[in-house]
Amino acid sequence: MLLSAVLSLVNVKAKYGWSDKSFSSLLQIVPDMLIEENTLPKSYYQANKILCPMGIEYQKIHACPNDCILYRHEFEEMHKCPWCGVSRYKVKDDDECSSDENSKKGLLAKVLWYLPIILRFKHLFANGDDAKDLTWNANGRNCDGMLPHPADSSQ
Repeated sequence: MLLSAVLSLVNVKAKYGWSDKSFSSLLQIVPDMLIEENTLPKSYYQANKILCPMGIEYQKIHACPNDCILYRHEFEEMHKCPWCGVSRYKVKDDDECSSDENSKKGLLAKVLWYLPIILRFKHLFANGDDAKDLTWNANGRNCDGMLPHPADSSQ
């Protein structure tokens, strides 16, 4: 129950772009609304300590606000998108005529959260019984030449 609650809260944090500090403030307020015996973490740091051992680690990748590119590999050092010319960083309204040097500082306009699939597969297949259930479609089906389900047909 605790894991699902923390995961739901972290998903809301990611969806709306809350800062770590604002999320920690929320986690300090919410327990006052719950019963005395709640075990909700009191800060974002404690919430991460619950999630990371479960294999829910992530990588943050900077992206173009117009979804043109990901700022990785050959684009990692760029500050503007080579296709649309939009800045990698948020630009304040009052700084529109500021130098290009100032636009390289500040908040990122868009960040992609990449959840590595390999770690997820390792966790899924760690238990032998679960691995058998997960591979049943490939290994455990009755192969009598009949077509009992559309999944058995060739592409």
